[in-house]
Amino acid sequence: MGIPALLKTAFINALIALVLFSLMIGIRTEAGSSGQLTYWTRFGELASLVAAVFGGSIVIELLRQWIGPTGAEKLVPPGVQSGLSFIGRYLAPALLIFTLLVPVIFYNQRYILDLAILVLTYVMLGWGLNVVVGLAGLLDLGYVAFYAVGAYSYGLLATNFGWSFWICLPLAGILAAFWGVLLGFPVLRLRGDYLAIVTLAFGEIIRLVIINWQDLTGGPNGVSGIPRPSFFGIPLDSSEDGLAARLGIEYSPTHRIVFLFYLILALALLTNWVTIRLRRLPIGRAWEALREDEVACRALGINTTTTKLTAFATGAMFGGFAGAFFATRQGFISPESFTFQESALVLAIVVLGGMGSQLGVALAALAMIGGFELFRSLETYRMLVFGMAMVLIMIWRPRGLIGHRAPTVYLTKAQAISSDLVKEGHG
Repeated sequence: MGIPALLKTAFINALIALVLFSLMIGIRTEAGSSGQLTYWTRFGELASLVAAVFGGSIVIELLRQWIGPTGAEKLVPPGVQSGLSFIGRYLAPALLIFTLLVPVIFYNQRYILDLAILVLTYVMLGWGLNVVVGLAGLLDLGYVAFYAVGAYSYGLLATNFGWSFWICLPLAGILAAFWGVLLGFPVLRLRGDYLAIVTLAFGEIIRLVIINWQDLTGGPNGVSGIPRPSFFGIPLDSSEDGLAARLGIEYSPTHRIVFLFYLILALALLTNWVTIRLRRLPIGRAWEALREDEVACRALGINTTTTKLTAFATGAMFGGFAGAFFATRQGFISPESFTFQESALVLAIVVLGGMGSQLGVALAALAMIGGFELFRSLETYRMLVFGMAMVLIMIWRPRGLIGHRAPTVYLTKAQAISSDLVKEGHG
């Protein structure tokens, strides 16, 4: 789109705004003291609103063309485009280095450290759900169920049997993966909206079972007194056997927070590494084939049953790991922590970041969890601002911040094939 077309679009949008808001903003009416209708004009506010729509239309269209589809006409100078490409190339390593240095930079700011741990927890959940939704294309609205299974698995095993975190962590992942397989069987023949309904119901069933099975889970009272994690058997407290005493340093409660930060960072990086490795294996390519076209996938001889079950089990396992970490960090878990809102939030992170994109999911988690805290000062208006930001991003980038849905293996350029090779019986 050239400059004249850009100005024409902005002018049309401004004209529509003028018509729509002329009576809503431009003229204000009110009942007078004797009951008559009085009115006065607010042309200044109306002009400001129309000017904002005009300028906003230009900005949105420019942004859309900056990161638009390949081959589209771009109004951005080549220098700016190369700068953006440079930033995009080194964004992930820079983000990882900054994350590693967060406890060093913000050592004395407990709020920042707690917020960083929360963001990393949702990054891990987003990467786990990305296996199911982003890679395999299976819409899962009940992902919080696996998060709950992992949390309750660790909480109950640790409080009843006294097992350590490092023993319960893999067990929590295995149990969550087992429930992922159980969910996978009933939905093998479902897709689209029906799959979403069943997974949503599964999440609610798990939550209701937790509430009503009071003998085991404590019901609404939850599970309390969950042990804190140790550094491979060495407690992070002020005792003589604690890590600080063994290292000969002064004890600080921040040591445990820093340990939790690096623990969830290691779990999140493990999730990312396993996902990237699986994507390059035949099972990862089968997930991508299933996402693109299930009928064609089946026609190629791929076992869609195994493919779906492995996707559910892998995503559920990472959710179970995150749940175990959540339980040991909080020391207390209850059904209120595993509502549908959590599933919707994790799904929104995956969709907003770009289904299939690991970096996009991390950026979306940072924006949605960190940005939500950033707007805390706006109180009741922060949800409005949050919703408007999501709508604008979906208009601007319908495939997410970093839309990455290209299969791992594909032809880099079109190749002509002889008609003899595609006739009946040959391909």
